Amino acid sequence: MADSPNGSPLASKTLLHELSLRDATAIVAGTVIGSGIFLIPYSVANQLSSFSAVLLVWVVGGVLSLFGALALGELGAAFPGAGGLYVYLRHAYGRPIGFLYGWGLLTLIHSGSIATLAVAFRIYLAQVFPLTVFQQKAAGIICILALTVVNCFGVRSGKGAQNLLTLAKFGGLALMIGILFLWGHRRLLAAAFLPASPFKLQPAHFGIALVAVLWAYEGWHVLSFTAGEFKNAQRDLPRGLFYGTLLVVVTYISTNVAYYCVLTPHQIQNTERVAATAVSSALGPTAAIFVSVLILVSIVGATNGMTLTGPRVYYAMAREGLFFHGFGTLSSRFRAPVLAIVIQGLWAACLTLLGTFQELFTYVIFTAWIFYGLAVAAVIVMRIRRPDLPRPFLAPGYPWLPVLFVLAAFGITLSAVISSPLHALYGIGLILSGLPIYAITVATAPSDNVVSAFSSPDQH
Repeated sequence: MADSPNGSPLASKTLLHELSLRDATAIVAGTVIGSGIFLIPYSVANQLSSFSAVLLVWVVGGVLSLFGALALGELGAAFPGAGGLYVYLRHAYGRPIGFLYGWGLLTLIHSGSIATLAVAFRIYLAQVFPLTVFQQKAAGIICILALTVVNCFGVRSGKGAQNLLTLAKFGGLALMIGILFLWGHRRLLAAAFLPASPFKLQPAHFGIALVAVLWAYEGWHVLSFTAGEFKNAQRDLPRGLFYGTLLVVVTYISTNVAYYCVLTPHQIQNTERVAATAVSSALGPTAAIFVSVLILVSIVGATNGMTLTGPRVYYAMAREGLFFHGFGTLSSRFRAPVLAIVIQGLWAACLTLLGTFQELFTYVIFTAWIFYGLAVAAVIVMRIRRPDLPRPFLAPGYPWLPVLFVLAAFGITLSAVISSPLHALYGIGLILSGLPIYAITVATAPSDNVVSAFSSPDQH
C-alpha cells in the first residue's frame, strides 16, 4: 500500500522506518500483558476447579492467539504498509468494511481499550496512594495524555518508551514468579492438578473461562498497524507477531503455575487480587505493594503500546482519501501523525468518564472480535481470490488453523451478545454510525478517489 496514492500533496512526508524485530516483540508482549494476568486467574478458577483444566484453558487461549498472529503474519508480509487490519479487511471485503473497522477502532475498539486500561490504572493507583474519586479520574486521564505527548514525538520516542516499560514489566514478573516458586510448595500444585470430580466440568464453564483468558491475550494484532515503520516488514512483522505472542503464552503459563504453588484453588476462587494474595502469602502483607506497582507499570506499558499503534490506521485511511485529511499529515520533525494521536488520546480520555471498567470491557471485546474473525478469515478469502499475490510468509496449518480461530471469534462474539445484549447493541450502533461518515467522505473526495472507493479491492 503506497503512503500517498494518486500523487497527493501528502507525499511530501512519509513514516520513518525505525522498527526492528526487537521493537516488534516488545510492542506485542508489552501491549498484551496489562492487568489480565493479575486478575483473570480469579475468574478462571471460579469456572474450573482443577489446575489441569486451568492450565488447559490458558494453553488453548494461547494457541488460538498464536493462530491469529500467524494468520496476520501472512497478510502483513503480503501488504507491508501502515494500517494493518484495516488494509487486510479493505482488500478482502471492500472499502466500506475497511472503513467501518477504522471508524470503530477510533470511536470504540482501540480508544475504548486505552480508556479501559486507564480506568484499571486509576483503580490500582488508589491502592498505592489514598485518592478521592475526582483524583482517581484525573489520574487516568493524565496517564492517557502523558503517553499521547510521548508518542507525538515520533516512533523513536514511542518505541523507546515501549521497550523500557516492557523490560521493567518482564523484570518485575520474573521476580514475582521466582519468589513464588522459591516460597511455594509442589505438593499444593500436585494436590490441585486433578479435579475432585472428573465429570463435574461442563463445556459451558470452559467456554466462559476461555472468553476471560482471551481478554488477557488481547492486543497481539496491534503490531500490524505499524507495518509501514518497519525496517524490513516482510521479514520482521511475522516474526514479531509470533515471538511476542509466544513470549506472552510462556509468561502466562509460568505465572499460573507459580500462583498454584502458593495458593489452593479455594483461595484463588475467593480473591480477585490473586497476584497480591500470592505474594502476601509468601512474603507477608506489606509485599502486596510490590504487586500493585508491578500492575501499574504493566498497565502503562500496555497503554503506551495502544497509543503508539492505533493512529497508524487513521493515517492510512486518510492517505487513501477515506478519512479526514488532517489525520494523514505528519509532523515535519518527528514524522508522526500528530493530529491522529491527539484526537485518539482526547477521545479515550473522555471515554474514561463515560463508563465503568466492566462496561468499557464489554463494548470493546464484542466489537473487536467481530473484526478479528473477519481479518483472519481474510487469509482464506485472499488465497481464493488472489492466488497470485506474493506471500513471503505463509500461515502454517492452512486452512484449519484460521478456521479454528474464526470459530473461536464467533463464539466470543455470541457469548458477549448473550451476556450483555444491550452493550452489544450499543457497540453495533456505534460501528454502523460510520456509514454516513463514509458516504460523506466518498461524496466529498476527488472523482478519482470516489471511483476507487467503490471499485473492487483487488484492483488496488
